[in-house]
Amino acid sequence: MMPGEVRVLIAGVGIAGLALARALARSRVSVELIEREPAWRRAGTGVYLPGNTARALRTLGLERQVAARAVEIERQRFCDHRGRLLFDVDVRELWAGVGPCLALHRADLHQALLDGTADVPIRLGCGIDSLAERNGAVAVELSDGSGGEYDLVVGADGIRSAVRRLMFGTAPRTLGQTGWRFLAPRPPELEGWSVMLGRRAAFLTLPIADDWVYCYGDVLAREPAESLVLSLSRFDGLAQQLVAGAADVHVSTIEEVALDRWVRGRVVLIGDAAHATSPNMAQGVAMALEDALVLADCVRSQRSIPDVLAAFVARRRPRTDWVRAQTHRRDRTRYLAAPLRDSVLRLAGQRIFRANYRLLLADP
Repeated sequence: MMPGEVRVLIAGVGIAGLALARALARSRVSVELIEREPAWRRAGTGVYLPGNTARALRTLGLERQVAARAVEIERQRFCDHRGRLLFDVDVRELWAGVGPCLALHRADLHQALLDGTADVPIRLGCGIDSLAERNGAVAVELSDGSGGEYDLVVGADGIRSAVRRLMFGTAPRTLGQTGWRFLAPRPPELEGWSVMLGRRAAFLTLPIADDWVYCYGDVLAREPAESLVLSLSRFDGLAQQLVAGAADVHVSTIEEVALDRWVRGRVVLIGDAAHATSPNMAQGVAMALEDALVLADCVRSQRSIPDVLAAFVARRRPRTDWVRAQTHRRDRTRYLAAPLRDSVLRLAGQRIFRANYRLLLADP
């Protein structure tokens, strides 16, 4: 344990930043949270949380609060573009002993984390303008004109991370996919997690409440308009029915962040700022929560900030690299010619799926 009180500045009040603030509460740490957005808003659509996410929430003491707002998912179904079953997986059995798989509105997950850090002050409308290390501390200038010195600065500010830009000048890289997501009224017959795979496209449905379903689609195309038109035309009529009931469709280019390093001096990146991936493994939230738990554990167990950051990277890098590798493998499989892909998935889909998550069954 490091001597004296450790001063930590966390930039970003999303999943990773709030989880880290809560995880550090048990340590001898002074935490400040800043967020560049000027106000809270109920943003986002749905989110799927595999079992290792529930395990991380349990460690944070928040599993019960999140599960109370969520739908438990017991199976995942993979179908062709007409809705014919290719294979399905009993995810309750797969994640047994780890945690339940949950689906809910992303804003409800964020609110549970906000409630869990109610005693940590948050400054809204405040970002980082500059970082400079001197005399064993990081001097920070903030966009509201204030500043200070900290033992550790954490960039938990997402895929568009300002801290990453200041540290390394790097931007996310596109994967050539366009994605779109929305919420729609839930048809009575729609149950569980289900995806239809078309030609270089996918359409996912996920109940997040008794009366709402989260829909996600992507296509190997760079133009958002082309994405929506082509994706809907390739799938069973359920897709058109659901989008007709959507109040708002969010369209975005799918990107990832792949860095040679996450640390410079006493500044570190976590969550999507460090290792955002394609969403096909549904591991963005889990990796952010695990980052927070491991970094807090390293703060408690190591004797200096350089030791903290070296231990953090050594523990986290193999796991996040694994997740990125699995997302690439899954994309290569689903972009095979449809007849070949469908045959492969009918024969080996369960085995491939279980292999994708094998490493994540173990504690981070």
